[in-house]
Amino acid sequence: MILISKHIVPRGFTGITLYPFIFLRSKELKKDEILVNHEKIHLQQQLELGIIFFYIIYGCEWLIKCVQYKNGYLAYRNLSFEKEAYFHESNINYLKKRKFWAFISYL
Repeated sequence: MILISKHIVPRGFTGITLYPFIFLRSKELKKDEILVNHEKIHLQQQLELGIIFFYIIYGCEWLIKCVQYKNGYLAYRNLSFEKEAYFHESNINYLKKRKFWAFISYL
């Protein structure tokens, strides 16, 4: 389910996925197939790992990458979950053929 909330989406971002919801900064973004597909990839990742484990791993990986890159945004862009989502966001059919735990190959 896609919801609109400029207060939930972090500043500098257009969307965030908090299972089972996709939050977008504005209603116009619902038409952005690439953005919505990116967020749907995150929904699948969250389902596979379980919501709690997804956020624990996401947070731990982000902290490790922050130390590695010394930059929060670079850390975010280099997370395995984000790498998979960004790499495949333009492929609208990606989720139909995606393998289980595909994010692992982006570690």
